[in-house]
Amino acid sequence: MTRSTRKPYIAGNWKMNLDRARSLDLIKTVKGRLGDGGDREVAFFVPSIYLADVSAVAQGSPLGVGGQNCWFEANGAFTGELAARMLREVGADRVLVGHSERRHVFHEPDEWMGRKLRAALDSDLLPIYCIGETLDERKGNKTERVLKRQLESGFEKIRAEDAHRLTIAYEPVWAIGTGETATIEQVGQAHRSIRKWLVQRLGEDAANLMRILYGGSVKPDNAKELMAIDSVDGLLVGGASLQAETFLPIIEYDR
Repeated sequence: MTRSTRKPYIAGNWKMNLDRARSLDLIKTVKGRLGDGGDREVAFFVPSIYLADVSAVAQGSPLGVGGQNCWFEANGAFTGELAARMLREVGADRVLVGHSERRHVFHEPDEWMGRKLRAALDSDLLPIYCIGETLDERKGNKTERVLKRQLESGFEKIRAEDAHRLTIAYEPVWAIGTGETATIEQVGQAHRSIRKWLVQRLGEDAANLMRILYGGSVKPDNAKELMAIDSVDGLLVGGASLQAETFLPIIEYDR
C-alpha cells in the first residue's frame, strides 16, 4: 500500500478550548460539508465532558469523534482519569495517546504509552499515537533517536494485525502552537524515518497500512504544501480546528 491508497486523515484537536454551544455549532457546520467521507477521514478530539453531546450531533455522518487521553486500567482508584471503555460508552470511536502536552506538561512517561495504546485498541478505539522531539533535541541532532525511543515504548504491546487501526502523528514539540512549522525537508525526513522503523517492527505489509500525520502549527495557508509531501498521510490540527472558517479550508486542501 502506498500513499495514494491510504485515505487522507485530517484531525482537529480542540485541547481545552471552546464551550458546549460553540462545540456543537462547529460539529454541525463541518458535518454539513463532509459528504460521505469517501475520499478523506475527518475527526475531532474534544474535551471529554462534551463527548456525549458532540457524538450525538455527529451521528449519521462520517465525522469521527475522539477523546484526548485515556488511562490504561479499565477500573480502579484513579481519580480524575478516564478508562478507554468509558470513552467508548459515550460515543467516542478514537483517542489521542502521548500528545506532547501530556508528556511535557503532565509528565507522562514513555513507559505508559504501550499500555495506553493496548487499552485503547482493546476497547475498540482507534488511537493516534503522537511522537516528536523538543527544540533542544532537534538542535542536538537527536530527532531520530527520540522518535525511535517513543515508537519502541508505544509499540511494546502492538502486533502486526493492529496496524490498520493505528495512526502515528509526528508533532515536533517546538512547532506546536508557536507559529513555527517544520520545513518540507524536516517533515519528509522524520516521516521516512518513522515509516522505516514501522517496516522493521511490523513488516512491510502491516506498516504500509498505517497513516503518518503531521502536526505543528498547521494552518489553511500551509495545509496544501504539507499534504503534497509524499510521506505525509494527513494532518493533526490544533488552533485552526476551533473555527469552521479555518478548519474547512484545511479539510478541503485540494479543492
